[in-house]
Amino acid sequence: MLRGIDPLITPDLLGTLARLGHGDRIAVVDRNFPAYQTVGTVHEITGADTVEVLRAVCSLVPIDSFQDPAVWQMVSDGAAEPGPAGAEVESVLAEVPEGPFRLGRLERTDFYEQARGAAAAVRTADDRPYACFLLATGVL
Repeated sequence: MLRGIDPLITPDLLGTLARLGHGDRIAVVDRNFPAYQTVGTVHEITGADTVEVLRAVCSLVPIDSFQDPAVWQMVSDGAAEPGPAGAEVESVLAEVPEGPFRLGRLERTDFYEQARGAAAAVRTADDRPYACFLLATGVL
């Protein structure tokens, strides 16, 4: 039993987050994302949406302040606006200690390609399309 860790963070996910180093990427994705096909390690969080899980992850892991952007959202090909969870994630990014951070955008196929290099994916119960984010970890 640990104090101060969001209950959405499972023991396996906690271990993955603890092993991340500077510049490693983690994908926090919606339930439609092909996580098992794209990323080697997948953690399932079935009781929360992407924004809730991203907030829990950001409470433990620093975001890379050397990259701009250090957080990217998947967007529909050719979309000028962020997806449905984008505004909520921007408010989460404004609250992290290293922030605020600019939310970058990656078209769907580019997001898939970048996610292939992620250390892990956290697949949520979010059913909103394009509620997928990739973040680069920083240093303490």
